[in-house]
Amino acid sequence: MGDRPQRILPYAVPGRSRRLVPFVPYWVANLALATVIAGAWPVSWLMDNQLDPYFMDLIIRIGVAIILAVSLNLINGITGQFSLGHAGFMGLGAYVCGVLVKHWAVVHGTGLAPPPALLFIGVTVLAGLVAALAGLAIGIPTLRLRGDYLAIATLGFGEIIAIVINQVQAIGGRTVGELKHVGGYEVGGPGGLHDIPIATNFFWTFLWCLVCIVTVWRLAHSARGKAFYAVREDEIAAAAMGVNTTFQKVAAFAIGAFFAGVAGALSATFTGNLAPGSFNFMKSIEIVVMVVLGGSGSISGAILAAIVLTWLPEQLRSLKDWRLVIYALVLIVMMIVRPEGLLGSRELWFTRRRSIAPPPTADPSSEGLN
Repeated sequence: MGDRPQRILPYAVPGRSRRLVPFVPYWVANLALATVIAGAWPVSWLMDNQLDPYFMDLIIRIGVAIILAVSLNLINGITGQFSLGHAGFMGLGAYVCGVLVKHWAVVHGTGLAPPPALLFIGVTVLAGLVAALAGLAIGIPTLRLRGDYLAIATLGFGEIIAIVINQVQAIGGRTVGELKHVGGYEVGGPGGLHDIPIATNFFWTFLWCLVCIVTVWRLAHSARGKAFYAVREDEIAAAAMGVNTTFQKVAAFAIGAFFAGVAGALSATFTGNLAPGSFNFMKSIEIVVMVVLGGSGSISGAILAAIVLTWLPEQLRSLKDWRLVIYALVLIVMMIVRPEGLLGSRELWFTRRRSIAPPPTADPSSEGLN
């Protein structure tokens, strides 16, 4: 019986192993994304002309919150770091975009008219790149730290950005008297930056939300993206297996900072006003709460939490002084009942791949083996 040959199964034959493929083919997903983006343009036109400004403001703020929560989720949830400086990256991107767009409007005498679409795209991307460079600048020396030490370092970086923005009134040019600046780029100083041309609408917000979600999703669930999860689960074991943990952490930090800068640019060109106090420590805490409430590592959970935590305070506004108390109690109850967050580490869509076996072929070596 020991010499009896074993039956060779089709999936065990070399060169004929089973393949893992996504539930939805890539070409179908890409076609669906292109269709959704194309359909968002007429929807945006209708909303800009028909929707009440209050609801439009709420929708834009929800979109900005989604970008912030999903991008921070890449750092805190997927890679397992703990950053408290996300609002600093947002503020940096907001001021870069606001200063450049306002300077362009002043030079060309367009007032508050929206800048050309290509200019707005370029300035938004530039704002994200500046924030990403700042992420590299803080990430390279500090991401060798872990836990509380990393949180303190990123918190300090965010506070440095807020202080610099608060102290600088103009870049370049010269000062006449004490307050009037001639030439250069106006930053605003403690009084903030005002009269920024309005360019952000539903389409641009929706487009950047989609870009952020798809980018983080495909990074996290790609073959290389598994290194992010390896760093989160056990950094020492990941390093022992050959994963460059410092590179993975810096990459996640830079990508998250890029989208935080983009969110700041959208916010600046929607409200038309910027104040240094809008990007302080409490703003970073607000974004961290979105990630924790949604579930660390869950992209769809971060989206849901961003929607809930932006929409809920507006619904409680009629309660005046009790609004923040109820808001805090809801968070406390949620953390007691669901400490892992709304979705934990799960997603609302398929993340696993299905296994497909190749069609059987004639194999002379297997004839007569039963």
